[in-house]
Amino acid sequence: MTGNPKIDSLLDEANRLFLKGKLRESIVYYDKILHDDPNHIASLNNKGYTLNKLKDYDGAIQCYDNALKLDSNDLSVLINKISSMRKKGEFIGALNYCNAILENNPKYNIVLYHKERILFSMDKFEESLLCCDKILEDYPHNGDVLFDKSCSLAMLSRVDDALDSLENAISQGIQYKIRAKKAKSFEKLIENQKFQKLVS
Repeated sequence: MTGNPKIDSLLDEANRLFLKGKLRESIVYYDKILHDDPNHIASLNNKGYTLNKLKDYDGAIQCYDNALKLDSNDLSVLINKISSMRKKGEFIGALNYCNAILENNPKYNIVLYHKERILFSMDKFEESLLCCDKILEDYPHNGDVLFDKSCSLAMLSRVDDALDSLENAISQGIQYKIRAKKAKSFEKLIENQKFQKLVS
């Protein structure tokens, strides 16, 4: 904690509003803290995360950059920055951050998760699969990763493997049926009987 009771109580209020979904109101409180203490890393990070939720990726990245000037190795800030960059389509930059973190922490699953999604967006399906498999070694029942794996396999026309992975994902949660129906990756499989059975 900061040890400053005023800042602590403002931070509590900001976080409470954020958790209630009152995103813009929470930013007002983060800004009050940053007015008093521009170097308050938690507020910079949380404000960035809130702006990211509001799809203001440039604003979010600016907050993360300010926080990283104070501590260039803050993993929480770095991961949030990767997320905003990925959503903004800055894939190369985001990938460079992922690789830098993974150099020292090769099993950092949240970073691997961002990396597999970035690689997928760059049409690097084989490389995306490698990241999925690394995560699945530790978390074999992670539905999101199983689903992403099935998408990459479908894009590589490895139909049987794709459907096996999709079946595993759906066994983790019904939401993956709905996602599969909408996913561009499976457009070629619309007529496939096993695919139809899985998503029906």
